[in-house]
Amino acid sequence: MRPDSHSVRRDDRAPPRVARAGVAPVARMTDLELGARRTLIRVDLNVPLDDGAVSSDRRIRAALPTIRRACVARARVILLSHLGRPAEGRFDERYSLKPVARRLSELLGREVRVERDWLGGVEVGEGEVVLCENVRFERGESSNDEPLSRRMAALCEVFVMDAFGAAHRAHASTHGVARFAPVACAGPLLSAEIEALSAALDNPPRPLVAIVGGAKVSTKLAVLDNLCGIVDRLIVGGGIANTFIACAGHDVGKSLYEPAFLDEARRLMARMRARGGTTPIPVDVVCAKRCAADAEAAVKPVEEVAVDDVILDLGPRSAARLRGILEEAGAVVWNGPLGVFEFDQFGEGTRVLCEAIAAGDAFSVAGGGDTVAAAEKYGIVERISCVSTGGGAFLEFIEGRKLPAVEILKQRARGDSTTT
Repeated sequence: MRPDSHSVRRDDRAPPRVARAGVAPVARMTDLELGARRTLIRVDLNVPLDDGAVSSDRRIRAALPTIRRACVARARVILLSHLGRPAEGRFDERYSLKPVARRLSELLGREVRVERDWLGGVEVGEGEVVLCENVRFERGESSNDEPLSRRMAALCEVFVMDAFGAAHRAHASTHGVARFAPVACAGPLLSAEIEALSAALDNPPRPLVAIVGGAKVSTKLAVLDNLCGIVDRLIVGGGIANTFIACAGHDVGKSLYEPAFLDEARRLMARMRARGGTTPIPVDVVCAKRCAADAEAAVKPVEEVAVDDVILDLGPRSAARLRGILEEAGAVVWNGPLGVFEFDQFGEGTRVLCEAIAAGDAFSVAGGGDTVAAAEKYGIVERISCVSTGGGAFLEFIEGRKLPAVEILKQRARGDSTTT
């Protein structure tokens, strides 16, 4: 992965840009002259901490190009971000952004000052970067409080929304501030992720293949439903696949699955067939008697799963069929691993998936924490056309839902949102 980017685009895989159906254009930071203007940038620096230090700086690195671009333009840069889920209305050292500021300073090569009491105003010079303390310490952040939003907007001349990972939240720092800032625009990272997802879902090279892994059909039913109306091949993994295996009439033993959603699985498969698409069911699986690092793995045809077996991965024949599907794909949308890849004996299906994406010519978009972890484990992050920084926002986008932080930018671009 490039040191200053997380959302990776490869020109040889990128399809022509398309506009998402019904989407109005938004103002873009890259089209503005920032000069010495006070520029408030909402970034996503919600990173894991371990003993007071950043343990994964992936999201910080993703924010770097936007911050550097503003610094080069000599803007007065003020950053907003959340971290964790602290109680609103009070400071909590455990959720302070100070460790994040230290790592950001190292990566930027300049000091980034943390402002604890920032709502009353922030002193910042040209080309300087200041990080405001955790926005979730402020009462009214999650409720999109209008007075709080106005105070945030008063800090700046230009507001830049660049946190795709928080774009599905209508919070004061993502939505409200965009209503009242003198200028509101999309940052480069947000723009790139929206463009990549729109390109993959609206007018992609065919066939379009979606891979959806996860524990439960119930938690991703809206995603599966929307994809069934778009994709040519729908590949399911994890506990979701177990439910589909059960609906095909096979015993899944003690595996995680949802008996109450068998009819939904049948309905989704029928929708795919009606459109001429397919939902391939595994023909063989990797089982164990328990899910553990030292559990012994056994490959079995799907019809031979025992009553005390736990299905933890695809078998080699199913993985080979998956590879063939991906070799023919024009575009791929991926969310969720296919097995318990954290344990090597149950990671073969996910490894084959990663290798097939890396080796193929399909335009590929991947998102979700476990998805990115799998891509990193098997060393293919640089081979994916776009790796999304969002989890919930990524899922809501592929569900077909509107993202509030993007919608307000569209309204501002149309001039039909009041700032008074």
